[in-house]
Amino acid sequence: MAYAGKGDLQIYLDNAATTWPKPAVVRSAVQQAMTIYGANPGRSGHSMGLAASEEVFRCRETLSEFFHLENPVNVVFVQNCTMALNIVLKGLMKDGGRMVVSDLEHNAVMRPLHALSPDAPVYDIAVVTPGNIPATVAAFERCITPETRGIVCTHASNVFGVRLPIREIGAMAHRHGLPFIVDAAQSAGVLPIDMQQDNIDFLCIPGHKSLYGPMGIGALLCNSNHMLPSFIEGGTGSQSLELQQPDELPDRLESGTLNTVGICGLRAGVRFVRERGIDEIAGREIRLMRYFYDRVADMRGINLYTPRPDIQHAAPVVSLNMEGRRSEEVARALDQRGIYCRAGLHCAPSAHRHFGTLDTGTVRFAPSVFTTQNEIERVCRALWNEAHSRSSTGVG
Repeated sequence: MAYAGKGDLQIYLDNAATTWPKPAVVRSAVQQAMTIYGANPGRSGHSMGLAASEEVFRCRETLSEFFHLENPVNVVFVQNCTMALNIVLKGLMKDGGRMVVSDLEHNAVMRPLHALSPDAPVYDIAVVTPGNIPATVAAFERCITPETRGIVCTHASNVFGVRLPIREIGAMAHRHGLPFIVDAAQSAGVLPIDMQQDNIDFLCIPGHKSLYGPMGIGALLCNSNHMLPSFIEGGTGSQSLELQQPDELPDRLESGTLNTVGICGLRAGVRFVRERGIDEIAGREIRLMRYFYDRVADMRGINLYTPRPDIQHAAPVVSLNMEGRRSEEVARALDQRGIYCRAGLHCAPSAHRHFGTLDTGTVRFAPSVFTTQNEIERVCRALWNEAHSRSSTGVG
């Protein structure tokens, strides 16, 4: 999406970090939350408090329907996807054990597991074979040991867009009696997710990415009989006479005042995605990235790391590098041309080890529902000009 910044038209392609702009309906919902739903949900019996509680529950219902979770009370609101992953991983491994992870994981998975045992890893790493479902599933299965407490993986790499076969991995996990946790940070809102069909026990989602909600709101959707221990304890507005945290969801995992403003914005974002149609959104964004990929693949000095994006095997994310230049340098040069993208390791060193880019990082481009063909064309010209100006001076 382009906007008028400091004199020139700017193009935003950092949507894998946070989508921008937010739809008008989301901005309106946030404003409405500050005026109509200003009271504390679940705490007060007056009309405004009840109205806030009802709106919060409507968002639980919206998320439950969107991701095919049977019971809306099993939707737990959290600060972000990272918090959801911490709650699940540390809860399932409270009494020890090991986790199976992929070699494309974000630090939102790897750092909580490292924190559980800094001196001796408590995870086994499955090597993903992009585009090969049987080989990838077999790699996960080989990692299972008697100490394994669950399998966790990203749905799609936030760096390279590689899509993992979560349905097949989940089915395999269940054959072994293991819970399956999905990090949907890069897929929720742009790739279809059905918690029942995809065999997902715990789905961790952010609100601020492809669901188009505000920052600071996420959710943990629980589709399992595994009772996670409370992550923090405090007021829930229920069973207040007891010092023990309530056992029931969502109260067991929701202490303190909720982010009602973020929740209202998230509900509006999900409804926006649903009305646009997730297949339409995914198809359009993949087409944009395929066009981008084809254009830059023909440019001298541009390195790509994955096959041409397709909807079966990829999310709409493309990473690249320019020969002889660090990714941060390229991103700064594009910024000066009015193009906003992200460079570096993207909080996912595991993925960079897989693709051999740990030393350089990558320059990442990710569209949103608002990105246009003309903007992608302009980015391609900017990349060509940057590469050409560099090579014409004999540098690199």
